[in-house]
Amino acid sequence: MEVGFIGLGLMGRPMALHLEAAGHRLHLWARRQESLAPFAAVNAQVHATPAAVAAASDIVITMVADAPDVDAVCLGVDGIVGGGKAGLVVVDMSTIAPAEALRIGLALAEKNISFVDAPVSGGETGAINAALTIMAGGTQEAFDKALPLFQKVGKSATLIGGSGAGQVAKACNQILTAVGVMAVAEAFNFAAKSGVDPAKVREALLGGFAYSKILENHGQRMLDRNFKPGFKAWMHQKDLRIVMGEAHRLGLSLPSAAATTQMFNAMVGSGLGESDSIAVLQLLERMSSPE
Repeated sequence: MEVGFIGLGLMGRPMALHLEAAGHRLHLWARRQESLAPFAAVNAQVHATPAAVAAASDIVITMVADAPDVDAVCLGVDGIVGGGKAGLVVVDMSTIAPAEALRIGLALAEKNISFVDAPVSGGETGAINAALTIMAGGTQEAFDKALPLFQKVGKSATLIGGSGAGQVAKACNQILTAVGVMAVAEAFNFAAKSGVDPAKVREALLGGFAYSKILENHGQRMLDRNFKPGFKAWMHQKDLRIVMGEAHRLGLSLPSAAATTQMFNAMVGSGLGESDSIAVLQLLERMSSPE
């Protein structure tokens, strides 16, 4: 299959390489030429514009930072919409607002191009290990066409519903993960300030109802003081901004997500934006230390 890929960052790069290793020919475009370096020795063709990528591809995957970036590569000047043939499937694996995914999907549909919003969970590690969790919104036909590619980059792929539904599921995921990270960081900081070993607390809690993957995986990284980004704090802040924007649009109260959003805002404002989101522990420690 001829596969277009736009967005060759921390996660997009390994995802694209998995697809090439599975035998697909890649068609690439990137804003930064250095992003293309890992593809010099593989079966990939670099194009001058997203439109050219679309013209050469059966499916185009986008993995970019935010809705304006998705809009630009899909609908902008020299965008996918200008080069895509009728029947092309565009799969956006970025995290953007559900309403934006629906808008972009409708605009592409006017050109008989199918759109699947398929955000992922798993971070850079999941992308490297082809173990992402994929949440999709779109038609069954478009999802089925993309599924063989999903199976090469992820451990599970679920069609949630129509266009935008994948982004709703991702927003739910980001609520749970952000609040979960915050809860583990609070618990560890509480234990430490009480003079108790957080490692022993974690060991005990892993055997009870407080168990979670976040306590197991991110909790260990907190204990190891490993704040190297697998998912940068500023990116989680961006995702929570989407959550709170949708809550405002729908008139919903999300008190735990709102409080956690403020902590992530403080992380970025205090210089921790490039660290992993688990560095919220460092923020709590700073806030808890005497002057």
